[in-house]
Amino acid sequence: MAGEVDTPSGVAGRYATALFELALEEKALEKVEQDLNRFSQALDAVEDLRRLVKSPVFSAEAQERAMAAILEEMQIEGLSANFLKLIARNRRLFAAPDMIKAFRALLARHRGQTSAEVTSALPLSEGQLRALQTALKAALRKDVQLDQKVDATLLGGLVVKVGSRMIDSSLRTKLNSLKQTMKEVG
Repeated sequence: MAGEVDTPSGVAGRYATALFELALEEKALEKVEQDLNRFSQALDAVEDLRRLVKSPVFSAEAQERAMAAILEEMQIEGLSANFLKLIARNRRLFAAPDMIKAFRALLARHRGQTSAEVTSALPLSEGQLRALQTALKAALRKDVQLDQKVDATLLGGLVVKVGSRMIDSSLRTKLNSLKQTMKEVG
């Protein structure tokens, strides 16, 4: 399947590539991956952190000071902390989620894996994630790194994205299709 792991481009791609190359050189890929995953989880969970990252109202200095305090509290240090503070200083903090996604794609390619984004109405259990990973591995003939997201508006089911392909088995989509069919019949 072509395009499973796209080459990151744009601002996010350039920053992610630089971070990846530094982490590879310093043999710190796993540490950086863990730190970025923790930061990404905090970004998903904490509204104030999302506001700090996304809002253009905060100055670069304010964002950098806030990030330094947050990273210290989260015990994220070294290359990961320097990277996150640098993007704050350079007014690129708003692109952090895309940079993390691009870094994951580079890491997956380096490991001979492909990445898939799985969105569900509720968090999936470890067993469900393993079953999905096994099914995707059989279909793609590659190891699959799952990036899980939760979207309660799906109501049920899953949306799985691998590269440019998307499989949408969500209840919301099925209900919308049924609604559209009913309109056509009536």
